[in-house]
Amino acid sequence: MPFNTNQFLDVFASYNETVFPMQILLLVAALVAVRLSMNGDGGSSKTVACVLGFFWLWMGFVYHCLFFSKINTAAFVFGAFSILQGAIFLYSGVIRNDLKFGGRWGERRLIGTVLIVYSLLVYPIAGMSLGHGFPYSPTFGSPCPTTIFTFGLLLRSGRKVPFYVLPIPFIWSLVGTSAAFLLGIWEDLVLVVSALIGAGLLISFHPLKRFRVGPSFGLKEN
Repeated sequence: MPFNTNQFLDVFASYNETVFPMQILLLVAALVAVRLSMNGDGGSSKTVACVLGFFWLWMGFVYHCLFFSKINTAAFVFGAFSILQGAIFLYSGVIRNDLKFGGRWGERRLIGTVLIVYSLLVYPIAGMSLGHGFPYSPTFGSPCPTTIFTFGLLLRSGRKVPFYVLPIPFIWSLVGTSAAFLLGIWEDLVLVVSALIGAGLLISFHPLKRFRVGPSFGLKEN
């Protein structure tokens, strides 16, 4: 890597001190999205998609391009893909209405909830215990905890998530996990877990189809 651990944490300090109190507003938006993901109606799902889109646009424009780029020029590439992912969420969830949140409790929603709790609560606590206290910490709104949150929220969807929504968060999870091993940001290890389990469950998910008896006495799909 073209930077060391201290330089990496200094970026977070600069970012956190500059954008404060935006971190609080991002957390509030995340909690609102989690609450709306329980409703299962179209309007709530579109709002959740808008929140996810904003998070990824924020990561691309603000964190990557304005701050992380000071120590790593590859941040402009990361930023471009984050911005693209933000646009994908807006396109998929608002324009096409392909993202539907809500539905019955099950394995997917349970795992999604665990990832959400980790990203919003356990992640910062783990960071502090490892010596990454504020402002030298990846707060919510920075890529790693927000990506874990993204997989958690997608797992609360009530229909199959379009495949094109997943590659960028999945690839970033693999890239971001390198910080755990090379820089000692061990709270990021859950990134790869969220990517592998989350993507696997989302790709394999097929909602139960409802059938009715047709005039020919056969079963017809609704």
